Amino acid sequence: MKRILVTCPPMLGLLDEFMEPAKQQGLELVAAKTTQVLTEEELIQLLPEYDGWIIGDDPATKRVFQAAVGGKLKAAVKWGIGVDNVDFSACHELNIPITNTPNMFGGEVADLAMCYLLSLARQTHFIDREIRSNFSWPKPAGMSISGKHIGVIGFGDIGRNLTKRLSGFDVSATVYDPGVEGNGGFSFVERKVFPDGVDRCDFLIFTCSLNEHNYHMLDADVISSMKKGAMVINVARGPLIDEAALIHALQTGHISAAGLDVFEVEPLANSSELRNMPQCIFGSHNGSNTREGVRRATYKAIDEMASFLANR
Repeated sequence: MKRILVTCPPMLGLLDEFMEPAKQQGLELVAAKTTQVLTEEELIQLLPEYDGWIIGDDPATKRVFQAAVGGKLKAAVKWGIGVDNVDFSACHELNIPITNTPNMFGGEVADLAMCYLLSLARQTHFIDREIRSNFSWPKPAGMSISGKHIGVIGFGDIGRNLTKRLSGFDVSATVYDPGVEGNGGFSFVERKVFPDGVDRCDFLIFTCSLNEHNYHMLDADVISSMKKGAMVINVARGPLIDEAALIHALQTGHISAAGLDVFEVEPLANSSELRNMPQCIFGSHNGSNTREGVRRATYKAIDEMASFLANR
């Protein structure tokens, strides 16, 4: 039986369900003790004892893989599509087979983006908090969605699923993605090169992967060109946004509100000024985490790991 360390929190949440199916493929799944990510040092201590690693958002660096392959590690699978935290080049150099599990939960993450859009527009989060915590009965005026212009960053699995959902809301949209051509068959979509046209957007929604070219793509300069009162939603990766610049824009009111499932540092620091902004909605990097989505990604990850280890 090959021992597999699992460090992906959504998979860990349903791990008992996957133990027997994995066992039937010769894999013993072992849960790491983590709430979001392990540190490099923790991984360097743990991984040499395992034959495989199902990776979450941990720092899967060359240093970590070098230590792991010095022990028993023979294969790795990145759970989910995002690979910004994984040094694939190091794996190839060290002869460690590795893959990710793309196109497993674009719809689920798009659903969360829509949840943030609707909640921010109607301030349902604010009303809920006031009723629960302050025994008040507030009636803030919301924003109608119909007729608004939405900026969508990324036209991959998540971006296309989000655009599909937006098609029922009588909006127009600008979609940004240098790797994809065309409007995907959505007549209400125009294409532009980022950040052209962000001044039109009532909402700017990030769904793209993080890479060396788009770090802090939403910075103070881009924010200054956005419409006053616009809202920002991020269900992709925290470092796409210069968080300090966003906080300043929220404090001045240039950006009226934000829905953030991801942050530059996770979990969000207790001292973060974002915690003092009741106009915002926050998540715990949990966009993919539905039972259905987790099952799809996990069974794919187990199949990939078993295939890798069958020949080793």
